[in-house]
Amino acid sequence: MMRFIIILALILAHISCEQPPVRNCSDFKTGRFSFTAIVDGKEKTTTFERAEDREVDNFEGHRDTSSIRWINDCEYVLKNLNPKNKAEEKSIHIKILTTSDSSYTFEYNAIGDKRKFKGTAYKIH
Repeated sequence: MMRFIIILALILAHISCEQPPVRNCSDFKTGRFSFTAIVDGKEKTTTFERAEDREVDNFEGHRDTSSIRWINDCEYVLKNLNPKNKAEEKSIHIKILTTSDSSYTFEYNAIGDKRKFKGTAYKIH
């Protein structure tokens, strides 16, 4: 029994020492990015260019501009400046979860919607 407790303590100590995910969010506040998602069973890619307070998205030949309100270094809210329908009127909350040298993984949802989705955006150089 004592052997089991020691092994369990070692495992818990190892797990608690793991490093938190890297989040260099400020590296991704501006730039050009691409994001691919599955829409109706097909891969669709959006490219977007982000400045501190604006984001311009290009998707299937359509261009949309959104304002950005940064909540903190890793979270922001997008609001479409020219919505064409009710769905586009909803603001989108985006939270950067992890970063690498050239990409970030994020979680997003429409404000008021409990469903959350994840994606990865890649910086275009």
